[in-house]
Amino acid sequence: MRASKAKFLMFLLVLGLFSGAMAQTSHTTLPYPTAKTPAAIDRGSLTAESGTTPLSITIALQLRDLDEAENLLIALHTPGDPQFHQFLTAKQFAARFAPTDSDVAKISAALGKYGLTVERTTATTLKVTGLPAEMERTFSISLHSYQVPAHDDAPAYTFHAPLTQATIPAEISASVAAVVGLDSRPSFRPATRTASAKLKMASAVPQTTTPDPPGFWTPVDFADYYDAQPLYKRGITGKGRTLGIVALASFTESDAFAYWSALGLSVNPNRIHIVNVDGGPGAPSDASGSGETTGDVELSGGIAPGANIVVYQAPNTNQGFVDDFAAAIDANSADTLSTCWGFWEWFDNFENDPVTDPITGQTVGSAEAIHELLVRAAIQGQTFFAAAGDGGAYDVNDDLRCLGPYSTTQPYSCSQPLTVSYPASDPAMTAAGGTTLPGLQQYCLNAACTSMYDINIPHERVWAEDYQEGLCEAVGFPDPIACGIFPYGGGGGVSVMFEQPIYQWFIPGTQFSQPGQVWEAGTAIAAEIGSPGPPCCSYYALPAFYPGRNVPDISANADWNTGYTDYYTSSVSGFAIYNYLGGTSAVAPQLNGAAALIGEYLHGSRLGLLNFPLYGLALTGQAYRGPNPPLHAIAYGDNWFYKGRNGYSPAAGLGTLDVWNFAEFLRDLF
Repeated sequence: MRASKAKFLMFLLVLGLFSGAMAQTSHTTLPYPTAKTPAAIDRGSLTAESGTTPLSITIALQLRDLDEAENLLIALHTPGDPQFHQFLTAKQFAARFAPTDSDVAKISAALGKYGLTVERTTATTLKVTGLPAEMERTFSISLHSYQVPAHDDAPAYTFHAPLTQATIPAEISASVAAVVGLDSRPSFRPATRTASAKLKMASAVPQTTTPDPPGFWTPVDFADYYDAQPLYKRGITGKGRTLGIVALASFTESDAFAYWSALGLSVNPNRIHIVNVDGGPGAPSDASGSGETTGDVELSGGIAPGANIVVYQAPNTNQGFVDDFAAAIDANSADTLSTCWGFWEWFDNFENDPVTDPITGQTVGSAEAIHELLVRAAIQGQTFFAAAGDGGAYDVNDDLRCLGPYSTTQPYSCSQPLTVSYPASDPAMTAAGGTTLPGLQQYCLNAACTSMYDINIPHERVWAEDYQEGLCEAVGFPDPIACGIFPYGGGGGVSVMFEQPIYQWFIPGTQFSQPGQVWEAGTAIAAEIGSPGPPCCSYYALPAFYPGRNVPDISANADWNTGYTDYYTSSVSGFAIYNYLGGTSAVAPQLNGAAALIGEYLHGSRLGLLNFPLYGLALTGQAYRGPNPPLHAIAYGDNWFYKGRNGYSPAAGLGTLDVWNFAEFLRDLF
């Protein structure tokens, strides 16, 4: 699958021909939140403003027996178990674990007493529709309307949200995993980034032998470096496999086809199928994160050019995120999937429609609903990857662009707790971390680039921009925050929401959560992460020594300084080719494509949750030994806190994948 660089660059001259058609959707585009997003303006009661306009929410229903489903997930992934790899179909799963029609009828009747109508949308989700006043009465809340003014290139938009935490009606609480949609603001961030504007790279001298130098990588280079070429030489391209992309922004399809054509890849012109969930996310735009979806499609489809692609795209709301996962998993058409949208995992307790169960007193939210969906995906044999985030060990600071330190007098200040990204932290997800490629990087010390600063990276290392601290000093920005490099790096650490899963037991290098981790924020930041009304979350002490799920699981090149090229039609400036792109959002989709290749190589077998065989390699000592190791440890570097090591670390996980050797291992295992 090698393509000549000359042919790739020749397309620079003609790509304007390909940038016309866009996927059309019916909803208004929602910008994803950034540090520049203005404070929302309270427009008053939603009932008073639009009381005659119905709104729809999603109720995610609990599985009939989550413990049994979790046990089945383990059995399906345990070699020697009679149920090993006997994955269920969507219908078999629904018959065994989903709420029955009679259960749904009871819930519908109970909600009907409040004036709400119920439609079953998937095996475990309901669309519930009613007037704002009926929603308020049902969930004991007061809904307000809010407006966010236009800013930069992002349009103004409105959303609604409750002033207080909702309460599930007692008669249905035993059946509910989450209620999402009472808060309709944009919620999630894409995991793609670019380099600091204060640092200008002049050139890179790689230690790699890939067709393109670092910073100009494509899937061709990824396949070369991480050893997928032997699969291509055997005619494996992902044929007969389907890739799924779970996204919260739309994209321009012609960008992807132009990209693959420039790489010399022969692809089916009808390979992309778009599923607009909840009406879709609107037209492509920079402000909504369309560059993320574009890259996800280009990279995953470039690794597996013979595969079909289904893009599940929904509005960027907590309801859209849950419904997006539900649609992709309920359809069960994608063999492998990836998502590169997320947020700090504890965010679910603050913003993503948490509701109180009046019987247990517990708070339930969208993370519980998505976890049950991911358990279902693994039981169906679907393989799911998520970007682990680009905030190093400090995910919440990256998500909010509130970099610390905290001051009682500064409303936009916050602390710096060790935090991880969701949904990568879910134990039923394979979390994709980041590395930096080895080689010499040369940077300009003045505008004319007559004076240079060299950074030599002798080994592939954990990605964190801290290796540029000396450069920052040389250009007059000794503080990493002022220089624009903190906390950028591969997301990794210890979850305080999910316990350590069985596949991580006895794995050397896994850790408990650190003590003394406190989220403390000024009133403006607390309002942003909490309800738009009174601040809810200005102080929270994260659990210390919690035996949590460690992330990431597996890593690959994610550093934008050694990163990638993609094609993108900007809603502001039109079509362009971008270099030096990075983030763990470059890793998850390419692992998605690699898994599709492996699935075809294994005669069409589904792979299921890859964490089981990955950690099984580490536990049995087969991961890094012998002439053809399936994994390569990342022993150098850090992600601003956790350090790489010869084995597992919460910085780069188990290391990087040798795709061919891993495929051979799975062939023997399956």
